[in-house]
Amino acid sequence: MTEIASNIISLKQQIPGSVKIVAVSKTKPDEDILQAYNTGHRIFGENRVNEIISKKDNLPGDIEWHFIGHLQTNKVKSIAPFINMIESIDSFRLLKVIENEAIRCGRIINCLLQFYIAREETKSGFSLAEAKEMLESDEFRSLNNIRLCGVMGMATYTYDTAQVRNEFRTLHDYFTELQNKYFIDNQAFKEISMGMSGDFRIAIEEGSTMVRIGSIIFGERK
Repeated sequence: MTEIASNIISLKQQIPGSVKIVAVSKTKPDEDILQAYNTGHRIFGENRVNEIISKKDNLPGDIEWHFIGHLQTNKVKSIAPFINMIESIDSFRLLKVIENEAIRCGRIINCLLQFYIAREETKSGFSLAEAKEMLESDEFRSLNNIRLCGVMGMATYTYDTAQVRNEFRTLHDYFTELQNKYFIDNQAFKEISMGMSGDFRIAIEEGSTMVRIGSIIFGERK
């Protein structure tokens, strides 16, 4: 068994079966992804459009690709035909572009709303007020080719676990409020994507349903 295969099998033994693992394969070669794939894993996350396109063309067709990085509106059309989920919806403008490209492809594209929960200016996302304004608008209600499946957020990169826990708890609270107010009858709105290699255990304790794990599976990036 390869080290990558061993890593992902070990990780799945530590994580509840109800929590999805997005194997973050950015910068990793196709052969590394195949080693994880051959254990039965199917969900992989990438943050660059050109990279995800080249990998998609070289790897098995049943991989469920998640886009997890900042997505420029002019790049949406390149991934719209095949992407399984875009986790990083950080503006209404981006969501509307995805809607238009989804219509063009004859697809419904799964999306997560990214919220700004950290104390770092390098991270982006909606505020709760911005998300509510969007969800209450007639323009949002006219979108038929995007499916909002939940929320995503990134905690501050810090050794202060109390701060990280509080930020994850905030995202969970946002999810609960939006679910109760706007998605009470929508079974698709169920995902809370939070937690990475350094903080996934805290994230799961705070209600994460989806963790984005890279270095624990594939090793540290050069």
